[in-house]
Amino acid sequence: MKKAALALAVSCVSFSAIPAFAQDSNPAVTGNYQPSQAMGSGNWFIGANVGRTNGSDTGGFGSNSGGFNFLRGEKGRRTGYGLLGGYRWKVGPDLGLGLEAGYADLGNFRVKNVFESGQDVNQKSTRNALRGWMVGVNGKINLVPQWYISAHGGYFRANDNNQNYNNSVGQDLGFSSGGRPDRGSWYAGLGTGWDVNEHFGVGVSYDYFHADAGKVRNNATGEVSRGLKRSTGIVSVAGEYRF
Repeated sequence: MKKAALALAVSCVSFSAIPAFAQDSNPAVTGNYQPSQAMGSGNWFIGANVGRTNGSDTGGFGSNSGGFNFLRGEKGRRTGYGLLGGYRWKVGPDLGLGLEAGYADLGNFRVKNVFESGQDVNQKSTRNALRGWMVGVNGKINLVPQWYISAHGGYFRANDNNQNYNNSVGQDLGFSSGGRPDRGSWYAGLGTGWDVNEHFGVGVSYDYFHADAGKVRNNATGEVSRGLKRSTGIVSVAGEYRF
């Protein structure tokens, strides 16, 4: 009787341990990326970022060939933001890959004008900073369950250049658009941050948006040359919610 009871007890313990051993031996439910999810499953996500762009007071917005200088402030810098949404699959224990689409504005809104009468928050008509729609791919690797490194990139559909080619006092300088700017271009970015849990994460990122400035035509001579560079970078704080 005692032997039978002992055998039954051992059997119960053994069967109760099977799910735990099965989970440990199943590579589909391991890793640092979304640890509770099986390999091949995925999540919809939405994300947003806000930060400071690179700019220039001497060559047109975004024309600084040196890119973003973390050690030097520039009066031409502006506040930019972005919104993204998409779907990401768990393709490895620590890796997620997905698709995304969204919108970025790199300096057309001046939020502090909310508190200044007579000043518009939306300054697209005077600033015409780079903005546009984007669609691409993204990846996220978790080095530990909380800490991640991310990257994304893809197609960027920029706004028209719409330059008037007048000087600061409104005089016509004799130039006009020599052709529509190439609005279709690309974007890419890198980031790192911390996943508070499997649904929400925060971090910092750097994104670069490439855009052609189009062509400028001298009305007197007919000579056509390239316009000012419009490509723009942004360093920002970012957040993402997965559901």
